[in-house]
Amino acid sequence: MNDCRFCNRLADRTQTVLENDLCVFLQKEESVLIGSGLIIPCAHRETVFDLTAAEWNALYDMIHQAKTLLDQTYQPDGYNLGWNCGATGGQHVFHAHLHIIPRYKDEPHAGKGIRYWLSQDENKRK
Repeated sequence: MNDCRFCNRLADRTQTVLENDLCVFLQKEESVLIGSGLIIPCAHRETVFDLTAAEWNALYDMIHQAKTLLDQTYQPDGYNLGWNCGATGGQHVFHAHLHIIPRYKDEPHAGKGIRYWLSQDENKRK
């Protein structure tokens, strides 16, 4: 049996909100990151660098479909989109996945993206 959490989740489809032939947009109920979700290729690819050209095209379409859905449902003021690649890059599930996080003006960290957190002095290499 495949022990990949995302491959198993894709087989279940209960969290699938949108899908095309090569990728899906999944959401689960979130108490902090309201509206956030993941775009995941259906084929097991360890990182974004392993995607095929066809998967990139399908992902491009899915990003726009997800944005339309999120805009209509949650009316966010902005977005963070991100890939974590490799353990050092913050990847915990080794099946490529794109985080889509709607952002809102009234959040305590509004205006601060991933670069803000990574550029802090405590993150400086020794």
